[in-house]
Amino acid sequence: MERDPVYPTMAEQQKQEEKLSDAMKVTACVLGAGLLLFTAIENSAWYVRNIWDTLGHFWQTTWLKLYCLLEGKESTLFLLGAALVPALAFWCFNGILMVADVTGKPTFITRYRIQLGKNDPVDTKRLRQAIYTALCNQVFISLPMLLPMFYILKWWGNTFSKELPTFRWFLVELSIFTIVEEILFYYTHRLVHLPLLYKHIHKKHHEWTAPIGVVSIYAHPVEHILSNMLPAMTGPMLMGSHIVSIAVWFSLALLTTSISHCGYHLPFLPSPEFHDFHHLKFNQCYGVLGVLDYLHGTDTVFRQTKAYERHRVLLSLTPLSQSIPDVPRKAE
Repeated sequence: MERDPVYPTMAEQQKQEEKLSDAMKVTACVLGAGLLLFTAIENSAWYVRNIWDTLGHFWQTTWLKLYCLLEGKESTLFLLGAALVPALAFWCFNGILMVADVTGKPTFITRYRIQLGKNDPVDTKRLRQAIYTALCNQVFISLPMLLPMFYILKWWGNTFSKELPTFRWFLVELSIFTIVEEILFYYTHRLVHLPLLYKHIHKKHHEWTAPIGVVSIYAHPVEHILSNMLPAMTGPMLMGSHIVSIAVWFSLALLTTSISHCGYHLPFLPSPEFHDFHHLKFNQCYGVLGVLDYLHGTDTVFRQTKAYERHRVLLSLTPLSQSIPDVPRKAE
């Protein structure tokens, strides 16, 4: 007797029930995981919001105390925020690096050297020259350039407000500052690489094929104006930013360029491989973020090297020169 095709067999019915059961289990797991994730995000957002509000209140109170202490003198507040605080950040950070460069200690730092065998130890005569040039650029170039910036910001009328910008707005400003700096630095940097300008201006900076942190502002005065100061200053002047935002931005800019030049790929810090490669090869990697280099094809050689593989944040204590070593050269 033939089976009626309309009615499934017991085996088929059992398979359908198993599939339905499996589908219900998967759905329950997905919904449960989604609910847990949503709860976690909601709780995290609540904690972040509370921390955000607490920190905002702390910084607002601290700023008001400083404002009252200096009697609201705009010139003093500007000098403190735009010059003194960033300079202290720069020299404190580079002071630690220079100790490692000169003494080779602590070994925790020197084991992360990018160009092995270079600046080991650094030539103290060249180091003194770099320090002298960097100080001259800060005192005789950077400070005078801050004067017109001061009056432009006063015209905006928001720079010395008693009320700090919100953290959200500061992040917006920081994004704009970074984009403006990337565009201006990339094209002014390529400009000073033109043969005539390179010979008379930019060659000074490239005396260090294996750079160290303080070399970030070791440059000809014209280059310091075009490539170091203007890219960093333009964003805040366009936005009419608060002096506290400017102080944080200038400090971050100086620390970032110091890291890019420091010669060490240290754990948990931004990768300096990109700009270190520029000092090594001269005609690659002109920018900061690398976006314009990618669009203009000025990073093609870099992308074919081990340095490109190492160009990431180091999240362990093992130096990338060990985990991703260079290909040994063939014996001639």
